[in-house]
Amino acid sequence: MRRGIAATALVASLALAATACGGDDDSGSDSSGPVTITWWDTSNATNEAPTYQALIKEFEAANKDVKVKYVNVQFDQAQNKFDTAAGSKGAPDVLRSEVGWTPAFAKKGYFLPLDGTEALADKDKFKSNLVEQAQYEGKTYGVPLVTDTLALVYNKQLFAKAGVQPPKTWDELKTAAATVKAKTGVDGYWGSTQAYYAQSFLYGEGTDTVDAGAKKITVNSAAAKKGYGTWLSLFSGKGLHKADTTADAYAHIQDAFVNGKVAAIIQGPWEITNFYKGSAFADKNNLGIATVPAGSAGKAGAPTGGHNLSVYAGSDSAHQKAALKFVNFMTSAKSQSAIALKNSTLPTRDDAYTDQVKADPGIAGYQTVLSAAQPRPALLEYSSLWGPLDTELPKIAGGKESLDKGLSNAEVAIAKLVPDFSK
Repeated sequence: MRRGIAATALVASLALAATACGGDDDSGSDSSGPVTITWWDTSNATNEAPTYQALIKEFEAANKDVKVKYVNVQFDQAQNKFDTAAGSKGAPDVLRSEVGWTPAFAKKGYFLPLDGTEALADKDKFKSNLVEQAQYEGKTYGVPLVTDTLALVYNKQLFAKAGVQPPKTWDELKTAAATVKAKTGVDGYWGSTQAYYAQSFLYGEGTDTVDAGAKKITVNSAAAKKGYGTWLSLFSGKGLHKADTTADAYAHIQDAFVNGKVAAIIQGPWEITNFYKGSAFADKNNLGIATVPAGSAGKAGAPTGGHNLSVYAGSDSAHQKAALKFVNFMTSAKSQSAIALKNSTLPTRDDAYTDQVKADPGIAGYQTVLSAAQPRPALLEYSSLWGPLDTELPKIAGGKESLDKGLSNAEVAIAKLVPDFSK
């Protein structure tokens, strides 16, 4: 969800749909042969996809009646391409779907409800908050494949040299950052201006950008202002790095952390492998991972991200049956353990966290913070609500706009996205 959804050309979408859809006559063989299903995988084609392709071979070897046509689709294009393909009855049988896509595709009838099917036979094995996030109006439309959340990641050596412990509140973080600076000469913390990373400050005050149940916009509420006020305060002070509002801010923050130039940042597990490439974490055990600090309401948490495997509701029964079997295999404890070991991603079920998987300190560390992760509400427009904030927060952090003005602007923009919500 950290990447935006780019608009795609209709011609390209239809072309891909025509060549890779489960509903086409060409996607399956005759009734006496194996059924061929199509899977659109949205993972990184270089670093992650080979692991999934290897698992496909294992699946096909164990299930001679099913063949899987693998198609890697760029993540930032997949949502629009699937929407176009499903609308023309030509979508893939299985989609690796970002968790935020579930409500919209379920409402349109594009995803098959999976409750009681083979795909969700191990429902009780998965983390309950992840299953909840795959639901819409009481039905489950995806099986959690990989998950993620944000954590406070820190340099253990720098923290030890400064004599500080992982902070449990934002106030403690300010104190720790100042101490790290005084004892090591390195900034203690560098925050992000991106809305996704600022979301934890809202949770810390017991609020969100909107109250989906009450249909109310809360981004400009007193609680939200308090949360964003805390976020803003972490860009100035001893040991607190000033806000980077450039287009390359993400890379700057990441590079500084992995090379020991800042002691702590807020980051997700998608960067685990990149942490280890930095000079500060040549020893993987130097990577510390803690729950995001709590706000004044005493609450701590971060948004839950990740991907589910969903089945296209427009496929025929034979393709759906094969797709359900495939989803069950790919989300099994054995498959998820294999994926974690190869890709350093987080499994979605506890029985996939084997001793071998937990030998990776990054994975083991992030597992401990998952319980504090907060599922997104089942609101079609929810993921798009970060857009207005991604426009306003850098202006606020850069001193070009007041907090009140920026949140007021965001409130107006969000009102256009959810016109039936009150302020």
